[in-house]
Amino acid sequence: MTGLLGPAEIRDLAARLGVAPTKRLGQNFVHDPNTVRRIVTTAGLTGDDVALEVGPGLGSLTLALLPAAAHVHAVEIDAVLAGALPDTAARHAGPDADRLTVHHADALRITAADLAAPAPTALVANLPYNVAVPVVLHLLAELPSLRHGLVMVQKEVADRLVAGPGSKVYGVPSVKLAWYARARAAGKVPPNVFWPVPNVDSGLVAFTRHDPPRADVSRQQVFAVVDAAFAQRRKTLRAALAGWAGGADRAATALTAAGIDPGARGESLTVEQFAAVAASAAGGNNGAQ
Repeated sequence: MTGLLGPAEIRDLAARLGVAPTKRLGQNFVHDPNTVRRIVTTAGLTGDDVALEVGPGLGSLTLALLPAAAHVHAVEIDAVLAGALPDTAARHAGPDADRLTVHHADALRITAADLAAPAPTALVANLPYNVAVPVVLHLLAELPSLRHGLVMVQKEVADRLVAGPGSKVYGVPSVKLAWYARARAAGKVPPNVFWPVPNVDSGLVAFTRHDPPRADVSRQQVFAVVDAAFAQRRKTLRAALAGWAGGADRAATALTAAGIDPGARGESLTVEQFAAVAASAAGGNNGAQ
């Protein structure tokens, strides 16, 4: 990898473009070449992978991805940054710049049709802190071609994404990501590799997609149970799922049929158990949606 951007290049490029990082867009630009090398290496890309990068910003990670992947889709919501990225790639990546397609778009609205040629197989991104979880879940739902990925997010968010049942930080993001993929913590990133410097550490989360836990219930059915279970986290599942099921007794019936104690709480259930509750409710036609 040559031509990567360091702190001086990042600030010079931002000055030329008249760009100042904004909290509204969650912008913290990586300016450390060793960090982007580490991200690409940890992502485990092959020469056949098509990488999807969300929030490329000034192009630090993009330049490291270009020689490692067959193609890179970069989705950038900021018009100035999206417009400048092809030129940055041409200046620093040489012939590898031809592998880049820049999309001026909101990642939360991107569709499979937008990224169809070629379809992305790996998500590798320094995600904006304020939309990290919604972006990951949206892309996994929208892009069945995504088989694996590595994202950099706020350390607190990383901990939630990889948490298992029984953890204090296990919750909706943990379960919903587990529906799509097996996730693991892949390291911590210090604040000083970013401009501006955030007041928190960042964490790397690696994931590998797997088949859904069950084929007899939809993602929407399972996620409805998950949302209800954690909306009132301190309540037992019998109480927390009452609104979802159409009453506490119906919730208890669905839970018991799924082999789950109605007195348990949501943080004790695996994604497979949440799917079992959804399936028992659907099979019993107990009125749950």
